Amino acid sequence: MFRTTFSAAAIAVSTTALSAFPAAAESFNWAGTTDPQTMDPHAVNAAPVLSFLNNIYEGLVRRGPDMSVEPSLATSWVALPDGAGWRFTLREGVTFHDGAAFNADDVIFSYERAASEASDVRSWFAPVTEVVRVDDFTVDFLTAAPNPLFPGSIANFMILDSDWATGNGAELPARDAENFATRNANGTGPFSLAGRDPGIETRLVPNEGWWDTAEHNLTEAVFTPIGNPATGLAALLSGEIDFISPIPLQDIEQVESRDGFKVLSGLETRVIMLGFGHDHETLKYSEETTDANPFLDARVRLAVAQAIDVATIDRVIMRDAAEPASQLLPEGLSGWSAAHAERPAFDAEAAKALLAEAGYPDGFSFGLMCPNDRYINDEAVCRAVASMLARVGIEANVNAMPVRGYWDELRSDNFDMYLLGWSPGTFDAEHPIRFLAHTPNERLGTWNFGGFSSARIDELLEPIQQEIDEAARQAMIDEVAGILQEEVAYVPLYTEPLIWAMKESVEVVQRPDNFFMLRWVTVN
Repeated sequence: MFRTTFSAAAIAVSTTALSAFPAAAESFNWAGTTDPQTMDPHAVNAAPVLSFLNNIYEGLVRRGPDMSVEPSLATSWVALPDGAGWRFTLREGVTFHDGAAFNADDVIFSYERAASEASDVRSWFAPVTEVVRVDDFTVDFLTAAPNPLFPGSIANFMILDSDWATGNGAELPARDAENFATRNANGTGPFSLAGRDPGIETRLVPNEGWWDTAEHNLTEAVFTPIGNPATGLAALLSGEIDFISPIPLQDIEQVESRDGFKVLSGLETRVIMLGFGHDHETLKYSEETTDANPFLDARVRLAVAQAIDVATIDRVIMRDAAEPASQLLPEGLSGWSAAHAERPAFDAEAAKALLAEAGYPDGFSFGLMCPNDRYINDEAVCRAVASMLARVGIEANVNAMPVRGYWDELRSDNFDMYLLGWSPGTFDAEHPIRFLAHTPNERLGTWNFGGFSSARIDELLEPIQQEIDEAARQAMIDEVAGILQEEVAYVPLYTEPLIWAMKESVEVVQRPDNFFMLRWVTVN
């Protein structure tokens, strides 16, 4: 197994092969542990949804195999004078899957929809004050201040046809309910939705009228969610499916030893971490500590960090495929703080001393919320964490559940501590600061479930977004990283591995954000 090295200048991409001449057309069956819970690109800001829908919908820009930002529904973009925002020149002659023409009205409608209170992706547009239609194929995104990161920050902003959405009662996204866009789709992308049976099967077919040149050779692509790892592996090895992600780490050798199969592996740009209920006055799931929340004390949070042996988790559970993490983004991405490279050392005795100093010499019990089908070995990691915490007197009651209901539980504050994985969509430190570290409000801190709040971090976010001098910007990011570590706002654990398994005949591109793009798949 190899490990992907992240670079701030260029992110390495793993590929089984890229052919300029796709083979004869084929049907393709692939599987994953998590079913995309909606077909609405503005309803759920989660990688399984955004990755899947990037095959159907498109944005103004997109990311290529090397993660660089490239034109999509916009052919070019330029900064407006005095840092007032960005002007996007739109691609002409593009049609949606139903034949409707694409123009500036669809961009403005999709912006208003995605930036609405009902949207789960509204944080993407926190810097935007207004979107102006210049003409049919020119749109200005005006920002409150200069924002050099903005074009890349909206790489997953997907455009809907305004007439289709309004005509079907889907003017706003339905995050906690359903509307027409939940089970139906009408994009401009390389594939269109041909059938959707949630939790069972989703079928896509190529968009013959796509504006770009197809690099795939697929006649159809059928996705099946398979939550049981053994079932998924059996489906691959029996030939029922062509591709699955992920597979259990312990099964890599078995797949690689079988003729006709291969594994593509690396590191994802995703840090797995523990979060706390910083705004919870009391624990919700403690058997004896019902009038206080020990996690409000930074010493207790540090004790948690010191009680967890990440090296053992990596060795035993992750089969040495993960990489210990000290921050909210992996080492090597833009803005990673070399000044804060060290994570708290594993030291159970120091953890016990901190608990005693904080007034909990006998420890306490609490509830640890965890998904069991979102990240690699997520439930096993939570149970290992619980075992390690028990050794210092902290008893974790693990509640593991499918991810389909997990985010609702976190949004409803039904946790004392929780497991979270985060991959920065911009591949820059500003992204987790904006989503995870800023005080939660309508557009910022929208995945800061525990309500961590630092006035200084809030103050620094805007200049971090605006500063173009790399040294000055890094100094501010270093300060934020220091605050997060000193406060133990989260406990970063490790960078998650990427493990894709497939038939030998399948050629794919493995992007480090774990997005699976059908437009790069060929079956020989």
